[in-house]
Amino acid sequence: MEPTHLSRDSVRRAIDRLKEVGRALAARYPGESSRRQPVHTVYGGAQLFRSDTTRRLGELARRALDEYGPDPQAFGEAIGLSPALRESVYGRVRRKLESEPVEDFRIDFEDGYGNRPDAEEDGHAASAAQAVANAMRGGTLPPFIGIRIKPFSEELSARSIRTLDIFIGALATATGGRIPPNFVVTLPKVTSADQVSILVDLLEQLESALTLASGSLALEIMIETTQSVIDTTGVSAPLKLVAAARGRCVAAHFGTYDYTAACNITAAHQVMTHPACDFAKHVMQISLAGTGVWIVDGATNIMPVPVHRAPPHRMLSAAELDENRSAVHRAWRLHVNHVRHSLVNAYYQGWDLHPAQLPARYATLYAFFLEGLDEAGERLRNFVGKAAQATLVGEVFDDAATGQGLLNYFLRAVNCGAMSEGEAVEKSGLTLEELRTRSFVEILKKRSR
Repeated sequence: MEPTHLSRDSVRRAIDRLKEVGRALAARYPGESSRRQPVHTVYGGAQLFRSDTTRRLGELARRALDEYGPDPQAFGEAIGLSPALRESVYGRVRRKLESEPVEDFRIDFEDGYGNRPDAEEDGHAASAAQAVANAMRGGTLPPFIGIRIKPFSEELSARSIRTLDIFIGALATATGGRIPPNFVVTLPKVTSADQVSILVDLLEQLESALTLASGSLALEIMIETTQSVIDTTGVSAPLKLVAAARGRCVAAHFGTYDYTAACNITAAHQVMTHPACDFAKHVMQISLAGTGVWIVDGATNIMPVPVHRAPPHRMLSAAELDENRSAVHRAWRLHVNHVRHSLVNAYYQGWDLHPAQLPARYATLYAFFLEGLDEAGERLRNFVGKAAQATLVGEVFDDAATGQGLLNYFLRAVNCGAMSEGEAVEKSGLTLEELRTRSFVEILKKRSR
């Protein structure tokens, strides 16, 4: 037995300290959330929200698909989809638009609403709350819902807080104190952790005043100012902002256009794929990895809409119809490229601003996961089959971290609807129980026993 030189007490103290460090780290980074994450957030002005808004958005999305991508071949050509995937993707898009066209909707009192007289915004805050209550009773709410208030700037904070107060109060009154599942309050243009902390204080006070369940009012922050990426001390800001939410923050959304404007980027180059955006989003990503807080990409602001409208008593000419089709297809292609850029960079949720964007959103998601399905399934089956041993499949060497990445591939594919749990089980070689553990390490442990 080799001699050692450290005393038992010093070793014990070191181990105890390391346990404390580990517990603190685990508390700060509990791991990715097992909750379903929506694939998008649709923003719409509060003045327009009705109890059947998401149903009507689905109808408009299907109408756009019928007109500009009426079959798998036409749609596939329009968005640049591989011929091998056209039938499968098109069918899934159709079914999604019929069953659940909108996953997350944000009733907007900020940029999509504008600045209006106080009496008008008061009225819209109350009427939007009543519409949410009606949708709850009618079963027409999307799975995720929330409001975006105005920023907590000196000029707008009083208006923002008043809208929050009126909306939550009216909603609680109309529902008998019930808050919809997955309801959030979005705080835009955050510049300091103090703003997030103040919002939490207000939410706590509303819960108390309205006898709502403690913690029922969740929030999300928008990263769209330079100070929300790197704070005034020169340190990464997103984790501080999330910490200030005291457990209420479920997501951090990136605001493409406000952020690029803050960086003095000219309007023609304010796009989701700008390197400045990639930098900010990577800061968000590494700051919030393992915290359980979702990260969300921004929006494509070129809408897939026709350039010509038929005047009264005259049909559009063939040339005008062709120009309409080309305009919609160009916008779809742009949206596809932006969504795919997000997915490649592990941003699995983004913004949609128009119902005609929904077909392109879902098609891109489904194609992204389906095109690599066979290879991912082979690699995962091979690796799990050999338990904890690394293995070589073709020219790709897999280790344990890659194993978790392959598992994440199937989990994300199921989450977005690209495949069912049954299809994921069939292709991955895992059992349903194993798939639902969401942990590659746990799967290996059980397989190795």
